Amino acid sequence: MTYPLPAFHFQVDWQGTQLAFSEVTGLNYEAQVIEYRDGTEPEATVQKMPGLKKFGNITLKRGVFSGDNEFYEWLNTIKLNKIERRDVIISLLDEEHAPVMTWKVKNAWPTKITAPDLKASGNESAIETLELAHEGLTIENA
Repeated sequence: MTYPLPAFHFQVDWQGTQLAFSEVTGLNYEAQVIEYRDGTEPEATVQKMPGLKKFGNITLKRGVFSGDNEFYEWLNTIKLNKIERRDVIISLLDEEHAPVMTWKVKNAWPTKITAPDLKASGNESAIETLELAHEGLTIENA
């Protein structure tokens, strides 16, 4: 019997560095629809054609670790209309830690960071949220 893959075993790799995240969301792809109707068309319907591709921002959540500065160094490269863009690979892994589904993200750059909520009465881990903008998403199913 075949079962769907669990969503909890994944890795995120950017430019050869693998970082640990507790959650990844926003892996979506949309082709906008162009509607067109030729005036000589005998049927009173429109044709639908694929238009521009549209990709949502990717949101990553991770625990805060002392001395883990790689993302902040990347964030600090942002200048007006200039940024170091990186390709990011997100892989869903099987039991042997081999990639089964892969999302290849093109020309990603950090657009937002949200610090963890700090509460003196809390006992949960400090989780920060990172958001990446990008210019393309390729999905591969091994």
